[in-house]
Amino acid sequence: MSKEPIWNEFLTERDKKMWAVSGYGARAGYGKRPALLVIDVNYNFTGDRSEPILEAIKRWRNACGEEGWAAVPVIRSLIDAAHERKIPVIYSTNARRPDNWDAGSWAWKNSRNAEDATTRQNNNIDGNMIIAELAPQPQDIVIYKHKPSAFFGTPLVGFLTDLGCDSVLVTGTTTSGCVRATVLDAFSHNFRVAVAEEGCFDRSQASHAMSLCDLHAKYADVVSAQNMLDYVKALPGGLFSNLPHG
Repeated sequence: MSKEPIWNEFLTERDKKMWAVSGYGARAGYGKRPALLVIDVNYNFTGDRSEPILEAIKRWRNACGEEGWAAVPVIRSLIDAAHERKIPVIYSTNARRPDNWDAGSWAWKNSRNAEDATTRQNNNIDGNMIIAELAPQPQDIVIYKHKPSAFFGTPLVGFLTDLGCDSVLVTGTTTSGCVRATVLDAFSHNFRVAVAEEGCFDRSQASHAMSLCDLHAKYADVVSAQNMLDYVKALPGGLFSNLPHG
């Protein structure tokens, strides 16, 4: 990245020097056959409007506030470019039984976990629905998951293998949670990984910045959304002959 990394304001001078000489943060580079992953950009995490986070979380406990909505047009531009080049676009969102029985370990760390996101105060919107501004198209793939990683307990790696993907381009939320977990699993499966900095968001500014720092150091290339957009637009056509027909 040409500009000052977003995480620098959170690093001590000791840490800056350590990263400078440790060898971490080398550029891995893009792959040749990528899929675009859009992680959990649903109403639970964006809310139903752009508003300050301390207002948004009153109604949507997982909402990321204005930062979430600022990322939406960035993600939209990447989706549009992927569709234009006929690159796989794969969404993830969460699944939960109406009685919340399958919350499992999610129920342990948040005192508001039992709240029903689909309530009258939330305009009866299903919180797990991907927001209308980024709604999947018929040719896109949607992964329904119960845990942070889009890989855990899902057919995602099988789909990527069948498509012949060697890499993933990651956007979505939250940077410190589901994005991070998905990136680590993609890395563990030996996919090249790139993360669009402005295409990810989180509730905590510090968690967002430091998660990007750690991902860039060890598991992925954190790049500007424009850099990723230029890469997608430059890809040759006809890479994927077996995309869903929709």
